[in-house]
Parts: sequence; C-alpha cells; structure tokens
Amino acid sequence: MEAGDFRHVSVLLHEAVAALVTDPEGCYVDGTFGRGGHSRLLLEHLGPQARLLVMDKDPAAIVVARELQAVDPRVSVWHGSFRELPEALAAQGMAAARGVLLDLGVSSPQLDDADRGFSFSKDGPLDMRMDSRGGVTAAQWLMQVGEQELADVLYQYGEEKHARRMARAIVAARAVTPLTSTLQLAEIVKRANPAWERHKHPATRAFQAIRIYINQELADLEAALPRIVDTLLPASRLVVISFHSLEDRIVKRFFQHEAKGDDFPPGVPVTVADLKPRLRLVGKPLLGGAEAEKDNVRARSAVMRVAEKLDTQPLERMRP
Repeated sequence: MEAGDFRHVSVLLHEAVAALVTDPEGCYVDGTFGRGGHSRLLLEHLGPQARLLVMDKDPAAIVVARELQAVDPRVSVWHGSFRELPEALAAQGMAAARGVLLDLGVSSPQLDDADRGFSFSKDGPLDMRMDSRGGVTAAQWLMQVGEQELADVLYQYGEEKHARRMARAIVAARAVTPLTSTLQLAEIVKRANPAWERHKHPATRAFQAIRIYINQELADLEAALPRIVDTLLPASRLVVISFHSLEDRIVKRFFQHEAKGDDFPPGVPVTVADLKPRLRLVGKPLLGGAEAEKDNVRARSAVMRVAEKLDTQPLERMRP
C-alpha cells in the first residue's frame, strides 16, 4: 500500500498553526511531519520568503514530505528525529527557527497500516519501529527481554496495573512458540488482563508501552526539548501536542522549569535577572475535546501546550 493511501486528520490543526506563526516570513519547523496536515496549513500562512523544515523518523512520511518539497521550494526535508533539530537546521543553512511544532506519538496512518505492527486490532508483523531503517523490532525484543524488565516497561510506559501478570503470560507463551504477530500478542495480553476497561481494548496500554520503549519516545522528547529551545529566536514559539499523560508530563514540567528559571536555595534573594527564565507560558493548555474527536477519535486525549522564547539579553544587561 502506498504511503499516501492512509487518511490522517491532524489534531488541533488550526489552533496549533495560529499559535505557532508570529512572523509569516520566518523559518519554521514541523518536527513530526506525519502526512503533512500541519505543514500544509502552515505553508498557507507563510510568505514567499519563509522556509519550512519538516522532519520525521518514518520513511513513509518522508516519501510524502518529498512530494510536498517537489511542489513548494520553501520546504526542506530531514529524515530523522526532532532531537536532531540543531543538526538539521545547520544542514539546511538555517541559523535558527521562528517556531517549532511537535505532534507527538503514533499517527493514524501508522496505526492503520497493519504491516507496521502498531495495531492490536489488525494482524501484522510485530514490528512497531517508527524508523524501519534499523533498530530492534518488538518481536525481537519480546523474545529475549527478561520478565522483570518487561513488567517494568509495561508499568512505566503503559501505566498498566496488571504489568506483572502480562509479562508472565508473554514469557510463558514465547517458550512455546515465537511471538511474531500483533494479534498473537494482543490475545496473550487480553487473556492476562483480569479487568477490562470500558471502551478500551485490554491490550491498549501494553501496546503503547512496548511501542514507546522500542522507539525510545520519551527519551527522545526529554533530550529534544532543551535542544529545540536553543534553536529558537527570541519571541518564537514552541507548540507541543501530546496524546497521553507520560508525554504531557514531560512537556509540562519542562515548560514550567524553563519559565521559572534557575533554582536557588531557599532564602537566597534573587531577581528575574538571576533566575534567567528562557520561556514564558502562552495561554492555558488546550484540549482536543469532543469537536476534534468527531474527525479523529484519537484526539480525545490530546493536550496542546505553547511556550514562547524570552529574549535573555535584556536580563543580562540588568546585572550590576
């Protein structure tokens, strides 16, 4: 199936673009291109001298990105993680960014394509890699991981209460036959789950946890956020859309820390110049809500946070 055959409705599309664009002739970054929903709307709001760098780990997304680049010279493409943003900007001859957008997690086309191995409702190879150019597949990892480590992953990345039962069941099953398909794993996890949640497949949390671990999604995010802020010009925006509490917690804490500034011991008198905050929070977190869910059922858990880069130079001039 071709890359463009899967339909994807971008979550909080207009809200994200409106929050991001502060200079229509600036350099912007879509760090999670997907199928280009946000990028295409961004281009409509940008002027002829603007530039848009689009990034993605997924080779299928890069195919679509190259097609967009072929018809719009403002577009540049980087095949890789958004944690590589400084290197990607340098490779394109861009010194800094006017705004960066991250739409985190797995996309609808990735979930809908059974061959990618993300779905617990469609049978396919147990892969789960966002970047299929290399790395360990979910099947390879599940066949060799220890039971305790597996339980830890299911609990930490899936917030799965029955992680130990599921890990025990997976290890027992693989001793009988190799784990190779998504429905095979989903059935094992389903049988090991004693308390199904209403309107949620019993393997949802386990599949999320394994996918996050295989792709190192949270580690990528934690490493990327400070590097992204380093690339932003003063008064530029970072817009992040998260889809589960683990992602959103990382973004929230980072934004709050950077808006507060450096930590000092209690009782030490400090000024704003001493604290050196790098960001200011823009508005309140925006939720996907019922309207967004009508177009994309996965939007029900979406949270969008926006922060703006502060100009630290005036703060430095305040020092005695």
